[in-house]
Amino acid sequence: MTKRLATIFLVCLGLGFVAFARPASANTTTFDIDSSHTSAQFAVKHLVVSTVRGALGQVTGTLQFDASDPAKSTVEATIDARSVNTNDAKRDEHLRGPDFFDVARYPTVTFKSKSAERVSEGKYKVTGDLTLKGVTKEVVLEVEGVTTPIKDPFGNIKLGGVARTKINRQDFGVSWSRTLDGGGLVV
Repeated sequence: MTKRLATIFLVCLGLGFVAFARPASANTTTFDIDSSHTSAQFAVKHLVVSTVRGALGQVTGTLQFDASDPAKSTVEATIDARSVNTNDAKRDEHLRGPDFFDVARYPTVTFKSKSAERVSEGKYKVTGDLTLKGVTKEVVLEVEGVTTPIKDPFGNIKLGGVARTKINRQDFGVSWSRTLDGGGLVV
């Protein structure tokens, strides 16, 4: 049996994705998000002068892709927030706590699409609900790179791309900061 994989990427929240495919209907193919080739990443202003980049844990989910009618496409993804990594153990522990992700109460970040549209060849806008720290808000993912599925050397059908959105963390109840000369510690 041919496996079909998708990899997904989320920046600012950015999600790079690769997925395996499995048949769904004549025009729609269901892809399982390939966690080993998918990452969820973020970037945030820190100390007014630098940008801290980080990654969240494993991404799982499915993508139903209809190349002939993208409006029929859907995606659902779950991101494990417990393994947030910014390459600074002390900061990561703070990010796991109630000031930020509060992973004891909200261990995952989820996205569920409501609509999709092709913008141009290989570019799409996917609107859906992002749930972070127990708060759900509609966001639009700008997706690029999704074109024609390919067969890998092992016979698996794969599809990949990058999805980006920009969110205001305060809209999701992530509002911790400290005031410094010149601005906030975390913007």
